[in-house]
Amino acid sequence: MRIIGGSARGTRLSTFSGLDVRPTPDRVREAVFSILFSRMGRFEDKKILDLYAGSGAMALEALSRGAATATLVERDPKAIRLIETNARTCRLSDSIHIMRADVGRALRRMDDAPPFDLIFLDPPYGRGLAASALELIDQQGLLAQNGIVCVECDRKEDIPQQSGALSLVDSRRYGLTAVHFFVHTEQGED
Repeated sequence: MRIIGGSARGTRLSTFSGLDVRPTPDRVREAVFSILFSRMGRFEDKKILDLYAGSGAMALEALSRGAATATLVERDPKAIRLIETNARTCRLSDSIHIMRADVGRALRRMDDAPPFDLIFLDPPYGRGLAASALELIDQQGLLAQNGIVCVECDRKEDIPQQSGALSLVDSRRYGLTAVHFFVHTEQGED
């Protein structure tokens, strides 16, 4: 696993064998960032939220491409150490903030957080966690008006077309993985 583009391009990321982390494969990450670039343009000055961050690969990829900051939410201490190692390797440690917490609790505590431009949501497969996280993202007002929520899940998982003010605007399949893109309803209707 490596960083695909930007300042840390080609940097190899660490992962643990046996850790319950399912990193997004390079080819899927490359496709996702291509789609995001076509929808958002450049990543400069963007604020990122990475939920169920795992190895931190998605947030680190966005930072490598110019995003300003990334908040990563992960509850597993081994995964947090992995994120810290990967951030140091990529020379991006100063741009990250790690919250060691359950995603639901972390989202509920973000009442005063300014909205994020890009939110990655990659919960463990087969537990139906994506829909409840989308609800909380909407309720807490965590997505900036022109932002995108990128949900990665098992291709068989039921994903709502609408979650409050968030609308599904695109879905892609990559093997057993599906990636869904949500925006504010007003954006989805044009």
